[in-house]
Amino acid sequence: MAKTNKIQKKGSQGRPSDIEIVNQAEFEPRSADTPRPMRPGEIKKCASCGSADIIFDNEKGEYVCNNCGLIIEENVTDSGPEWRAFDADQRNARARTGAPIKYMKPNKGLVTEIDMYNKDIRGTKLPSKRQAQLYRMRKWHKRASIASSSERNYLIALPELNRVASYLGLPDNIREQAALLYRQCVKNNLIRGRPIETVVNAALYATCRSAGMPRTLDEIANVSGVPKKEIGRSFRVIAHELRLKIPLTDPSSYVPRYVSALKLSGDAQEKAVLLLKQAMKKGLVSGRSPTGVSAAAVYIAGALVGERRTQKEVADVAGVTEVTIRNRYRELKKELDIDVNL
Repeated sequence: MAKTNKIQKKGSQGRPSDIEIVNQAEFEPRSADTPRPMRPGEIKKCASCGSADIIFDNEKGEYVCNNCGLIIEENVTDSGPEWRAFDADQRNARARTGAPIKYMKPNKGLVTEIDMYNKDIRGTKLPSKRQAQLYRMRKWHKRASIASSSERNYLIALPELNRVASYLGLPDNIREQAALLYRQCVKNNLIRGRPIETVVNAALYATCRSAGMPRTLDEIANVSGVPKKEIGRSFRVIAHELRLKIPLTDPSSYVPRYVSALKLSGDAQEKAVLLLKQAMKKGLVSGRSPTGVSAAAVYIAGALVGERRTQKEVADVAGVTEVTIRNRYRELKKELDIDVNL
């Protein structure tokens, strides 16, 4: 460890006191595996060899003597920040701890709320004069928190996004990503001239496809009440303007949902995924609806493992017609040389 310079400074009672000048090397970037040197106020000497060359292991939370290897203290609580900062502005703007940012909240969850209980900390009801004061504070606090047009937009859009995502059974991480994508649409003025609900559902559709949990336009349209054509048009605008790299829908991602709804076994699911992989290698999926191909694969897999389901049952679960399943079934049977009689 590099030596630190010392200067003499008079204390409060006129006596000189030593002040350590922290070496510039402490501020240089280092990897997560590199132990940092000691800082002023920490352990000074090793109890075994008396060396002052003490380092702190960030990964294990231990003070270690760099001379003899003695672990002086272990399980040390890290009081540093729980996030990464890439510049001085980010470091100064963030606190060490606190609630995480929630993009599903119109104010990202960072604004305090004045409750409606009108009681003090002991649970005693406040006098009427104090209640009137809190009412005025609550009213102006609410007005100040939605000052801009974009914040008023979020008050309408984000609850609608949460409602549609709840009906579709989507997890919280998908909702957060969709809310972030919608905020980017607002920032880039992509909602101008378009209904809020249309852009919300288009952002949700794009997020589901990007995350590998696709939902069809028909499903989103049925839940939201927005026409399928409008959602598709807004989706294409968002993908083009924001330059989103959205992968093609994998038909295999629909199989677990269909298998679960039809109450088939794991063997049927595994067989259906294998059939789809073979079909993709031969290009049988290109230009065809992934829902229809996956539904036909589930239909064939059920028959191969002895758990046959009718075409109508599979069609109702997949949201396609029986004619589509028959056509895809014939193509898969012919191209993959499947020996099955249905």
